[in-house]
Amino acid sequence: MEKKKLFFAVDLGATSGRTIVGSIGDGRCDMEEVTRFPNNLIEQGGHYYWDIHALYFEMIRGLREVARRGLTITSIGIDTWGVDFVCIGSDGAILRNPRAYRDPITFDAMDDYLTHVVTRSDVYGITGIQFLNFNSIFQFYAMRREGNSALENAAKILFIPDALSWMLTGNEVCEYTIASTSQMLDPRTKQLDERLLQSVGLTRSKFGRMVQPGTVIGVLTDEVQRLTGLGPVPVIAVAGHDTGSAVAAVPAKDEQFAYLSSGTWSLMGIETKDAIISDLSYERNFTNEGGVEGTTRFLKNICGMWLYERCRLEWPEDVRKLSHPELQGQAMTIEPFRSLINPDDPMFAAPTSMIQAIQHYCRETGQTVPETPAEFCRCIFDSLALRYRQVFMWLKDFAPFPLDVLHIIGGGSLNKYLNQFAANSTGATVLAGPQECTALGNIMMQAKAANMVKDIWEMRAIIANSIDLVKYEPHDQQVWDAAYQKYLNIVNKK
Repeated sequence: MEKKKLFFAVDLGATSGRTIVGSIGDGRCDMEEVTRFPNNLIEQGGHYYWDIHALYFEMIRGLREVARRGLTITSIGIDTWGVDFVCIGSDGAILRNPRAYRDPITFDAMDDYLTHVVTRSDVYGITGIQFLNFNSIFQFYAMRREGNSALENAAKILFIPDALSWMLTGNEVCEYTIASTSQMLDPRTKQLDERLLQSVGLTRSKFGRMVQPGTVIGVLTDEVQRLTGLGPVPVIAVAGHDTGSAVAAVPAKDEQFAYLSSGTWSLMGIETKDAIISDLSYERNFTNEGGVEGTTRFLKNICGMWLYERCRLEWPEDVRKLSHPELQGQAMTIEPFRSLINPDDPMFAAPTSMIQAIQHYCRETGQTVPETPAEFCRCIFDSLALRYRQVFMWLKDFAPFPLDVLHIIGGGSLNKYLNQFAANSTGATVLAGPQECTALGNIMMQAKAANMVKDIWEMRAIIANSIDLVKYEPHDQQVWDAAYQKYLNIVNKK
């Protein structure tokens, strides 16, 4: 029997993080959570920050627990959310906690930058990245505008996963997938663009060397070895952007698939060899983010279970006590398509009351206004599935291959009702799973760096062998075709 190797993954989200040990052997990957912890957003002085030292402490705590258990780990990999960064001084010290992407400083920065510095079409033409006000380039612009002392005195700028790797190894890198979220990287050259860097007063020397997923960054410093009780364990640059790690874990058999990373937010896209940057992708606001093995993740953000989660917070306690399957089961007794919304309408981005926002939308468009939790839930699921169809059809226009399969990954892959609706709406075969895709992608890239797997397809075959995929075939096509026309008519009224 083949000896199993152990890999340590740090998987950080915007509200919580965890450390995981993954074992690979006998054609399978198994995972065990080591620690879980909150990632607290700090509000102070009118700004929002991440506590980078708290995250470092939690990495050390997880590694210390691994040493306490007597486990021998082959390597360490870190993935996080995108766009945010840490400023490092010339003396090697962190210059203030990093700003969080929710910081209000960027609210007007994007429009100001695109009006006065570089045009919207030029930025998209260089980067192929969708416009979000918190993208790194607009954060840099806003910080320059305010005379931010951390940025002005930065000798190095490291994106969050790269900063945490630097804290473990002392080595500075700029990992490709996380750099692509900055809206400053040219996917054709796979380098940060000089014109965009200069537009926000930066030079290429401020960033570490560009590395691809699977690169060895370095080994744990003497200090970290002493703090953890471990030896000189290598730290690997995995796909540092959590969505990049998640997509690397799609258990596809070949390249002809679309994916839906389903959670609070949904990301639907395809994996391509080259970036797709055209007038049509610009018009539809698709993005080209870095993937593993030189691929591009061509995708679009869709508002996901955010709508449901925000409504749930407002419902009475007896409703909140219901399990998700119980509440969603009640929703299935409601007449379908009686109330439809555009999930990506700006009014749903951050309303004071999500319930009132949905009711207002339905009232404005002359529809039945939902009142009960089951009615809201049905409205949200129907609408999300129809929005998925719209984006899936757009993807078919762009894809250089036929699209008949949709892989749903992430926490939303457990939602059997929405998965079936996605199949019905898109007309595609839906394959649901894995739920733990980000950590799996992180661990598998470490395995590739350790020469345990040769490429992404072997990685995906191992993942497929490690999980139970659930298949959903489309039903009731004529009913969903009619519902889609109704959806388009309602959306076009707004």
